[in-house]
Amino acid sequence: MIINDKNQNDIVGSELIKSYNIEYNFSNKPIKRIKNKPVIENKSELLNNLKERIKKIEDCDLKKNANQIVFNDGNPFSPLMIIGEGPGQKEDEMGKPFVGDAGILLNRMLKAININRNEVYITNVVNYRPPNNRKPENSEITRYSNYLREHISIIDPKILVLMGSTAMETMFGSKIKISKERGKWKEVIVNQKTYLTMITFHPAYLLRQVDQKKYSWYDLKEIKKKINQLNLKL
Repeated sequence: MIINDKNQNDIVGSELIKSYNIEYNFSNKPIKRIKNKPVIENKSELLNNLKERIKKIEDCDLKKNANQIVFNDGNPFSPLMIIGEGPGQKEDEMGKPFVGDAGILLNRMLKAININRNEVYITNVVNYRPPNNRKPENSEITRYSNYLREHISIIDPKILVLMGSTAMETMFGSKIKISKERGKWKEVIVNQKTYLTMITFHPAYLLRQVDQKKYSWYDLKEIKKKINQLNLKL
């Protein structure tokens, strides 16, 4: 009987070993007990799998009327995840969230607190453009919310920013109003994990209601303050 590759530098009690009539071959090479994929590969694979499953959704009016899926943008390893409502025309054309007028404003908002867009992670509640840019229906929000929760778990951010009432209602329900809930730090549980969350206005809303920008500026400063308090790197 031969037992190979024992990780041991010294043979102690060799006479005792010989008494068992077992021949040992010793090696100083480390034993590889756990074979894990790199974190980068794992996260990339999980995101790709999620995207492909969403692309295979059937009987979806959103998908039927859209040009392509709008899945994500930014850094998947960012501690800050932003969730909007759904793609608009420009997003549907380019395949990325927040690239139209609302996206331009979002970039400026982030820049105002010294954050570059490519330093955060961005997605939407629904991944296909609603016809005529309408608000996603409750049934659509419910259907896509399962994918969104999985999306959040994969990214696993330190701070979750919900932009607009649709994102807020998806995570907290429809019994609350964004005008009363924005600007407050909340906690939301996703797949048994708690995420620190800030609700704020959607940039598209701010383009229509310019006077509300002052409230979003307050929210942005709170987000920046929390980033500094938690010593997060962006």
